[in-house]
Formats: sequence, C-alpha cells, structure tokens
Amino acid sequence: MEQAYHIIFWVLLFVLGSCIFSFLNVVIYRVPRRMDFVRARSICPNCGHQLGVFDLIPVVSYLTLRGKCRYCGGKIGIRDTLLELFGGGLALFVGWYFRQSPATAAAVFLFLCVLHVVTWIDIDTMEIPDGCHLAILILAAVVWAGSGFLAPDAFAAGSGAGILQIPLSSRLIGAVCVSLPMLLVALAVPGGFGGGDIKLMAVCGLFLGWRLILVSTALAILAGGLWGILLMALKKKDRKDHFAFGPFLCAGMTLGLFVGQPLAGWYLGLLKI
Repeated sequence: MEQAYHIIFWVLLFVLGSCIFSFLNVVIYRVPRRMDFVRARSICPNCGHQLGVFDLIPVVSYLTLRGKCRYCGGKIGIRDTLLELFGGGLALFVGWYFRQSPATAAAVFLFLCVLHVVTWIDIDTMEIPDGCHLAILILAAVVWAGSGFLAPDAFAAGSGAGILQIPLSSRLIGAVCVSLPMLLVALAVPGGFGGGDIKLMAVCGLFLGWRLILVSTALAILAGGLWGILLMALKKKDRKDHFAFGPFLCAGMTLGLFVGQPLAGWYLGLLKI
C-alpha cells in the first residue's frame, strides 16, 4: 500500500509540473504580445476559436487531437507539448533531488520556472521582460526571509540542498559580482551585454549567492562561446552579429544549482580560498 501511495505521489507531481509548464507556455506566448495571460481565454492561433477544457489538457490533448486544431484542422506546433513533458520531468527530478527538503524543492522549481520563461522569450524576441526580474527578486526575498523560520534540519538533504541557507551577505555580493562587470563591459563595448542580461544576473545573484552565480556565469560563458564559434564555423553568424545570451545564462544557472557547490569547492580548494 505504501508503494502505491509513492507511485501516486510521483504521478501527481509529474502532472503538476506539466500543468505549470502549460501555463508558462501561455506566458511565453502572450507576454511579448502584451496579451493578458491570466484572465483571457485560450484560443487557436490559426482560426481564433476559443478552446475548451478538453483542448487544453497538457500532452493528452495534443496526442488525442493528433497535433491539429479541433475546429479548423490547423497544425499545432509540438514545442508546447515537449515543454509540458519537460516540465513534468523537471518536477520529478527536483522533487527527487531535494526529497529531504520540500521547501528547497519548491524554491528551486519556482526559480527554474522563471528561468524557463526567460529562456524562451529571449529566444523568440531577444528581450527579457522586467516582470521576470521582479519575479526572481520576490522569490529571493521570500527564500531569504523564510529561511529564518525553518529549523536547520529542514535543509539537511545530502543531495545538494542548501539554497535556503545562503546568508544575506553572500546574496548581496552575488547581486553585484557578475552584474556589475557585465554593466562595465556593456558601457565600454556597446552591445556587449543587454540590459536584460545584466538585470537577470543581479536578481539571480540574490537568489544563488556569490559562489553559485560565479560558477553559473563561467558555465554560461563557456557554453555561449562554443555556440558562437559553431555559428561562425557554419557561417550563420559573423563577429558583429548578436544572439540571445539569456538562454545560456539560464542554462548555466540551472547547472549551477545542481553541480555548482562541488565545482566551487573544487576550484576554491585549488586557490586555497
């Protein structure tokens, strides 16, 4: 019986993650178009017909409708469905990884949700909405304030939990140790970094602290540099062209959340810090 309860829990967690990412898909589509993503009803982008409940079930609706609109037969892009599956899988992974600390799991998942929105809006528009910066700022403030009300053993997960234990001093340093150099580069080299990227690293530094944000930035620069080299090798970009760097920053911070502490400890150990 206990095993059955565990299976039901993980299935429900997957469904919850898929539903949340289904909503995030709406945010990603509507925010750049300045559309209401809270109260407005969902419509088919091809024919404009208002969608019903059975048209909006994550993953299931796409499969049952065979990737086509029920009303006009127009093709439905698969990206949203793949992201819903990703959201369910991410919820399972975060829930398992931080299984000994539900508060940490919730905070990390919400943070990754915002990074997900940032990634796709930046890919689509080359811009990062200020609402995403505000969401991370609020989350960082809640996490820091809430950590004072939780017992120390609430963070005792051996699988990397500790994001709630980061002291305020580390968070404040994290807010400037990457964003300030990025700002200076942007001032010295026009177009070096976008304002959205700079603000993103400032608020994410508040959430992650200085160690994790530095590791995350190093991973992002490495990945972005390799991507730029690949684009130039394929002659799809030249040295003067720009590409969205936000997705690489988000990917670096995602990796930093799970491998940042051991990487930082290893590197600082080499430097004897």
